[in-house]
Amino acid sequence: MKLGRRHLLTGGTLAAAGIAMGSTPAHAAPGSSPREETRSLEELHQEALAEGGSLTVYAGGDTAQQQDGNKAAFEAAFPGVTATMVVDYSKFHDARIDQQLATGTLVPDVAQLQTLQDFERWKDEGVLLHYKPAGFSKVHKDFKDRHGAWTGIFVDAFSTIYNADEVGSRPPTTAADLLDEQWQGRIVSTYPNDDDAVLYLYKLIVDQYGWEWLAAFLEQNVAWVRGTQEPADQVEAGAAVIALGTDGMLTPAEGVKTRFVLPESDPFMAWAQRAAIFADAPHPAAAKLYLNWWLAKQTQADFYMWSVRTDVAPHEGYRPIWEYPNANLDGFAEFMDDRAAVERFRQQITLYIGEVEGAPSPGWLGLHPGR
Repeated sequence: MKLGRRHLLTGGTLAAAGIAMGSTPAHAAPGSSPREETRSLEELHQEALAEGGSLTVYAGGDTAQQQDGNKAAFEAAFPGVTATMVVDYSKFHDARIDQQLATGTLVPDVAQLQTLQDFERWKDEGVLLHYKPAGFSKVHKDFKDRHGAWTGIFVDAFSTIYNADEVGSRPPTTAADLLDEQWQGRIVSTYPNDDDAVLYLYKLIVDQYGWEWLAAFLEQNVAWVRGTQEPADQVEAGAAVIALGTDGMLTPAEGVKTRFVLPESDPFMAWAQRAAIFADAPHPAAAKLYLNWWLAKQTQADFYMWSVRTDVAPHEGYRPIWEYPNANLDGFAEFMDDRAAVERFRQQITLYIGEVEGAPSPGWLGLHPGR
């Protein structure tokens, strides 16, 4: 069963957690490269219980409830282990983590964020545990650090989505289609100057169609919101017909009205959400269990978009994400690395659409959420 972005995985997905993987532990200090994990999930489960049965994850996202399905599935698979999932924009989580590291007050065991540039920096700073979960060797080469400092755990993609009931038989399939007058006042978008992944999608579109496209797009009376969950919710509810800059289920569940547009030639953007265990994680055993669970084949198959593993088949009708050159996988990582270029483009976009307005959709979480 595939679930949508608000409920990432089904509860009890891996209830049969004792899949044998051997018996040798695998982790290494910063600067070294460990062997791949060989212990079973049940062995890792027992170690997490002996450690105290607690896990804290700082997860990039848009609403406090966005990781509820993930939490429920993990806890159902491993009774006695409690996962605290703290959801906030990645750009706030990374700053929060840096502040905690600087003051010796680290809260999370694991960070899973879209700020890809942080993971190489944290690796260079020696604050990440080098660890290769079971299945690491099957993760696509571009979705992992070769020393195990971090690994991708799922592939997300941003494009256009639409409400099938409202759009009918001729949905928009390109950015140019969004300029059709029939969509005026019916489009919602995340502020691109508030979210770097959405910003990159807008850059791809502007690079292809020119700034004239953005000027014309603004004439469509677009509704601008914070976070990428709100556009998805509005389209599903029919409050908007189309959203730009969010994701959707590749295989929609029964009753789901939203459809994700995978462009044939127009650009879209995708990335592997990176996850890492901190070297000073308060609960390293639970953190290892969590990453092993994410990379397990069943968990990967249950994700609503693409797997990071090369041996997990994509949803029916789709190819592996790395076979879509217009997904710009390499481009997003390069974009995130060049912070000066990011800020220049962000300010150019702001000249068109104005400053971001409204409170953050996850709320204001402070310095040490989850403590």
